[in-house]
Amino acid sequence: MAYNKVVIAGINTSELTVLKEDEKIKLLKEIRETGSKDARDRLIKGNLRLVLSVIQRFTGRGEDIDDLFQIGVIGLMKAIDNFDLTKEVRFSTYCVPMISGELRRYLRDSSHVKVSRSLRDLAYKALQSKERLTSNLQREPTMDEIAADIGEKRSDVVIALESISDPVSLYEPVYSDSEDNLYIMDQISDMNDVESRMDELTIRDAIRGLGQREQNILYLRFFRGKTQMEVAGEIGISQAQVSRLEKSAINRIKNSI
Repeated sequence: MAYNKVVIAGINTSELTVLKEDEKIKLLKEIRETGSKDARDRLIKGNLRLVLSVIQRFTGRGEDIDDLFQIGVIGLMKAIDNFDLTKEVRFSTYCVPMISGELRRYLRDSSHVKVSRSLRDLAYKALQSKERLTSNLQREPTMDEIAADIGEKRSDVVIALESISDPVSLYEPVYSDSEDNLYIMDQISDMNDVESRMDELTIRDAIRGLGQREQNILYLRFFRGKTQMEVAGEIGISQAQVSRLEKSAINRIKNSI
């Protein structure tokens, strides 16, 4: 869903500006040194497009887009308050998990699915640990790091977090372009079906023919569920480059099969 020329939470998204990384750091330093409200407002406004890109992962669940946007902004403000200027990390890279975490917390708290108190308590504990570690490490922590931090088994933490995850529709798109859409349903196959198995082997061979960076991008995007912006931050290139390489890799796979 594109939000380039629509009004969300009273904001015309077509009029949003995007700050460069050095501009963000300059504003962050001004906020730390002077407590400038104007600098804080400019930094928030300059990152609203980032909020829009993150909330697209959470749409299609019956939630009001204005509500999601406002919750995403809260995550952005928390990122501004907790960002460590002494660490060598891009502000946008740090923002994404903070915004996503705030949205997940909101969706979790408003969920109608009943989860046992013990699992919910463990999940809350793990999410608090994740937020604390994200702030300290200036990156998203691994599941092993979260489990070690709260003194629980990794398997128990995984089960607890999964128990409060929102159910996903089989028809939710995991990739789309101007010509075709790929849905979760398309990734589910009958392993007893010889034709499906042959298709899978063909695709695996096609993937092996890609470069290491293209393989890594596809793995992070479709097996780890990361956004293009998250992938960009992890491998050190721009979101536009990730998008271009991802589309090129998919087209090469399609052509080879």
